Amino acid sequence: MEDISINNKKILLVDDEVEILKLLSTVLKKEGLNHVFTAETGSKALEVFKRELPDLVILDIMLPDMEGYEVCKKMREKAMVPILFLSAKNEELDRILGFAIGADDYITKPFSPKEVAYRAKAHLRRSVYVENANKEESIIKFGPFVLDEEKFELRKNGEIIELKAKEFKLLAYLANNKNQIISKENICDRVWGEDYIGFDNTIMVHMRRLREKIEENPSKPQYLVTAKGLGYKLVVKDE
Repeated sequence: MEDISINNKKILLVDDEVEILKLLSTVLKKEGLNHVFTAETGSKALEVFKRELPDLVILDIMLPDMEGYEVCKKMREKAMVPILFLSAKNEELDRILGFAIGADDYITKPFSPKEVAYRAKAHLRRSVYVENANKEESIIKFGPFVLDEEKFELRKNGEIIELKAKEFKLLAYLANNKNQIISKENICDRVWGEDYIGFDNTIMVHMRRLREKIEENPSKPQYLVTAKGLGYKLVVKDE
């Protein structure tokens, strides 16, 4: 079965040996990973990394202008993509240093190009899994509504409901604590980042606007319920 979800991922190969770059590029492409970029120096690697934002890096430690360790550090400052070290050094101390610097894998030369390709695919699959899991965590469903915190979007039966920033943040906070009474003090702190004093009317106004946008009958809310004297809660029945 093809790894369709990783076939469009970008890979950056960094090695000063042109033959290794050609060999690994060929093998990766045979495995369906067609977006492969190469660099023969550390400076060139950083240039390509910044321009292409690859999803995985296969990085030789011994480069002509700087060590792969330094390249790895600079890449880590910009993104947390998987980095696989290639090295002729097979001592335990070298491997430990590689992992301490931030490598996700350490492959010693001579190596099997096929194994490198399969390790790359394994790391990409893991990244995609984590990425998808994070996306799922950002989506909250209740009734006919789907609230996507990552996209900053609320839909009702598939149709987008336009919310202002504070309205969205208020609804998202209640949705993340569904069926729990949230005090006005906590709402003020988490949504506005301010002390509650003087904010009572502001909260009520935003709650009224939210009800007008999502409730069938805003005066008799089904979802955004007031707990008199205590606060508010988003009521979500078992579905």
